[in-house]
Formats: sequence, C-alpha cells, structure tokens
Amino acid sequence: MTEEPIKENLSAPKPPTSIMMEKSPKASPKGEVVITTVPLVSEVQLMAATGGAELSCYRCIIPFAVVVFIAGIVVTAVAYSFNSHGSIISILGLVLLSSGLFLLASSALCWKVRQRSKKGKRRESQTALVANQRSLFA
Repeated sequence: MTEEPIKENLSAPKPPTSIMMEKSPKASPKGEVVITTVPLVSEVQLMAATGGAELSCYRCIIPFAVVVFIAGIVVTAVAYSFNSHGSIISILGLVLLSSGLFLLASSALCWKVRQRSKKGKRRESQTALVANQRSLFA
C-alpha cells in the first residue's frame, strides 16, 4: 500500500475574492445606488492573519471572565451593603456575577475539550509510529 506524498502549495496566496453589494442611501433624493466590493476571507487566510489564535478562544475569555466576575462581586457587595435587595443595582450585580461564572465555566469546558482532542491526536500519532516501526523491522 503506497501513499502519495502530500503536495504543498508554496505559491503566493491568491487575493481574496470579493462580492458586490448594493447600498441605496436613504438621504439621497436622486435615488443613487452605491456599489461596494466586500472581500471574502478564507479560513486559511484568517489563521495566517491571527497566527492561529482563533483556536485558543478559552485563553482569551479568561481575562474578561475574571474582570466581569470581580465587577459582579463588587457591585453585588455594594448593593447588599445598602440593603437594596431587588433594586436595579443588585440585579446588575447578580447578572455580572453569573456572567463571570458562566464565562469561567465555558472557558474551563473548552480547555478540557481541547486537551482531550490533543490527547487523542497524540495517541493516534503514537499508534502510527509504532505501526511504522513494526513494518520497518518485519
């Protein structure tokens, strides 16, 4: 069973294709139509531009989650120190507190899923190496 080598495309990236959009300004009494081109960006171009950061969402969420969680603690503490149960500020504090907890939990869940998929890929790679080694020495 022979496998063909994967050929990589080492040429310069193609410019993004663009789509035409029409926009009719409401303020224009003459009924003029403005046509603009919007470039379409591929997934590969996005990964090249961001350095692959779109796969590390859980790392970006953590700082925002901590800030929202701390803000929720502070606002809730201030609201309940003035005995304003059920007021707008106490509801805002509880919403911030629960949002921060939700963001932290979703970040932890994403991290766990990512670790599990990495472990699976590592296991597959190890299996392929062992199978290749056995075929070499057989």
